[in-house]
Amino acid sequence: MTEILVLYYSRQGATAELARYVVRGIESVTGAKARLRTVPPVAATTTSTEPAVPASGPPYATHQDLVDCDGLALGSPTRFGNMAAPLKHFLDGTGSLWVNGTLDRKPAAVFTSTSSMHGGQESTLLSMMLPLLHHGMYLVGLPYTAPALNRTRTGGSPYGASHLAVANATAPKLSDDERELAQLLGRRLAELATHARALRNA
Repeated sequence: MTEILVLYYSRQGATAELARYVVRGIESVTGAKARLRTVPPVAATTTSTEPAVPASGPPYATHQDLVDCDGLALGSPTRFGNMAAPLKHFLDGTGSLWVNGTLDRKPAAVFTSTSSMHGGQESTLLSMMLPLLHHGMYLVGLPYTAPALNRTRTGGSPYGASHLAVANATAPKLSDDERELAQLLGRRLAELATHARALRNA
């Protein structure tokens, strides 16, 4: 099986919801499965108070998840046009994987959510791409041949899937176009990862 790591941080649930649709896209590809993981929040103090295992939701990611995966989908809410600190903190600790070329030539994709139309969706997606490029990963985006990318009036970008979250909403609600694009991103990522895995094993 081709295994894709879907790794995200979510505070209000919107990025987590987007991740679930990326997973659906991944698992629509024959021979592909998703491994859903998150990261803990970071604290201003030097002593962590977070439990080793979250009370609910997916487990916290480890570096071994990156070693094991055939591809990576990385998601974060927007923080001033950048990825959230917890996700960056996790990526900042992957120096040993970089030295060993562990992620070299593995495909990757990115997704984000923000609470305002011009809240930095595309710059956040680009900020997540930078460490992946340093790791030597292949980046997968969304093509303009996808009808939803031309229709969307909320989230959606050629750089990756995105969601425009409604401020103060009781639950995240993705638009039809956002759901379609998130699933397409997952499917494209899984197709490339499956093809790359077949070539490695040939």
